[in-house]
Amino acid sequence: MQSLPLLLFSGLGWPEILIILLIVLLLFGAKRIPEIARSLGQGMKEFKKGIKEIGHDLEEEEGKKRGSSRSTESQEKAKKEKSLPREEA
Repeated sequence: MQSLPLLLFSGLGWPEILIILLIVLLLFGAKRIPEIARSLGQGMKEFKKGIKEIGHDLEEEEGKKRGSSRSTESQEKAKKEKSLPREEA
């Protein structure tokens, strides 16, 4: 699977990319481009961190549900075993 940046620029050639970069340079200036790139990078980092945290939380919830259903099943099994008449040897 291709990454998102490659999919976005798959139809563009080098001349088009250079023109876009020149327009960005003219709009924002050479001093602001590193600041913008840095803030975009930090935003992406925080977004990925949030996605990972959500994934961990979902896994924990799923584990708790599995654990509680297993304990319920074992409790029911124990009740059934107690209610059965015992055979004495």
